Amino acid sequence: MISPLARFSNKLGRNVFTTFVRNHSHGGVPGENLPFDISNRYKLTLYFILFAGSGLSAPYLITRHQLLKK
Repeated sequence: MISPLARFSNKLGRNVFTTFVRNHSHGGVPGENLPFDISNRYKLTLYFILFAGSGLSAPYLITRHQLLKK
């Protein structure tokens, strides 16, 4: 048994999501929903290297900083 408040909340959530998908999706365009441009492959490669490289190098840079502290 679902309470009336839970039922209303569930219906409201579905309506908001359905409206969002209807208004923001043009359908079938690759990369449309990404927050960056994928048309220039060199720029995309540079962004990927910076993004992945910063995450992978952070522990090493932090360790180096801690070891060099006096």
